[in-house]
Amino acid sequence: MGQLRAGVAAVPIPTEPDGGRSPAQEADLRVAAVVLDGDRRLCLVSCDTLIIPPDVMAAVTERIVAETGIPFPNLLVSATHTHHAPSTLDILGCRRDEGFCHRLQAAIVQAVTQACQALDDAQVRPEQTSVEFLFAQSQEATVGMNSRYLLKDGTIAWYAYPWEEVVRPTGPYDPDLPVFALRRPGGEMAGFCFNHSVHNIGTLAKGVLSPGFYGLAAQELERRHGGVAPFLPGAFGSTHNTGGFGSTGNIHAVSTAECVHRVVRAVERGLQRAEPMPSTPLVAIKRPFTYRVREFAEAKEEAAVTYWSNRYAPGNPQATQRVFREMRAEMAPLQGQQRQTWLQVIRLGEIAFVGIPGEMFAALGLEIRRRSPFRYTYIIGLANDTIGYIGDREAYELGGYQLWAGLHSPSAPGTGEAMVEEALEMLREGHTAPPGQ
Repeated sequence: MGQLRAGVAAVPIPTEPDGGRSPAQEADLRVAAVVLDGDRRLCLVSCDTLIIPPDVMAAVTERIVAETGIPFPNLLVSATHTHHAPSTLDILGCRRDEGFCHRLQAAIVQAVTQACQALDDAQVRPEQTSVEFLFAQSQEATVGMNSRYLLKDGTIAWYAYPWEEVVRPTGPYDPDLPVFALRRPGGEMAGFCFNHSVHNIGTLAKGVLSPGFYGLAAQELERRHGGVAPFLPGAFGSTHNTGGFGSTGNIHAVSTAECVHRVVRAVERGLQRAEPMPSTPLVAIKRPFTYRVREFAEAKEEAAVTYWSNRYAPGNPQATQRVFREMRAEMAPLQGQQRQTWLQVIRLGEIAFVGIPGEMFAALGLEIRRRSPFRYTYIIGLANDTIGYIGDREAYELGGYQLWAGLHSPSAPGTGEAMVEEALEMLREGHTAPPGQ
């Protein structure tokens, strides 16, 4: 199977200007980094933030490549999409917290540097950093569901709709929860990543900063098993957790505490069943992907937002209407323009990751997984960039909040399908690549 070495690190992201932690915070916001060294060096980074702004992503990527020697194609940096961190973007009425963005940038570089130092320290013998790569596919099907419900009035659900108005979900949900473990020769856990496809919304207390239920689960798993446990989000764009978002009176609602418990148990079931897997070849491919900014009819978009907000947000519908009106005004002169982002494929032996730069809908993620040449293929969302929600054509036709025209949904219909085809081509290339390529 070849020798695999690993360096791991977890670094808190300070939430206070003085570098401390806010008193209104129930757990650390963190950057977790795993650096793998086999026939090449790869790095996976997970950040407890809603998104990583493009300027921050560009800055940390440049620094990590320059300071650690990790090649650009071999570096994947993603956000866990917690909705309970200081804002990292100006959108939907939020204002970007510049201080937090600077501290996030420093924490990402620090985490990767520390993980690399664990591998490169001349005082550390190579056998002390060697690991066995273990894998199991677990599942958790109860903490989330496809949240794009068809309602009785023919619209697509967002939030605050009565549960009795729901007709059916309009798409699938991917419940698979893979677990990737790195075990030292002495049996201790160096680290383990897990991947799942639900919006990371939910705290144990109200009004606090938090890594969300996935981040809380990751830190609980570390307390139980040791090591560092990065959470890697999947194709979650059309899927929300059942209790922290959505309807009033949802009969399937699950509390945040119960979400944490169920995710922890699903990961532990995976750890119990995990078996050694080949860790080579290690392959990394990162390529530009070009898409177009969507074109839209202003009157149609205004009518959709106005109808929904008047019906489901009667307390202050004008606020919602104003936010989306302002976003469309900003997008209007950009319609049809080309934009460039990144797609990435990373291969660890028989397992492949596809780095997607946004919130991909489950239908598209499942299509990649179904058609991949690898037996085990998983999506990592919000990887290396963010272009917002990435829906399938049918979802654009249905409409709904995720695909209303706005800065949260800038790409044209068909972008998701084109991304699927390009990702599959990269997977095929990675599947045939010889070791070291």
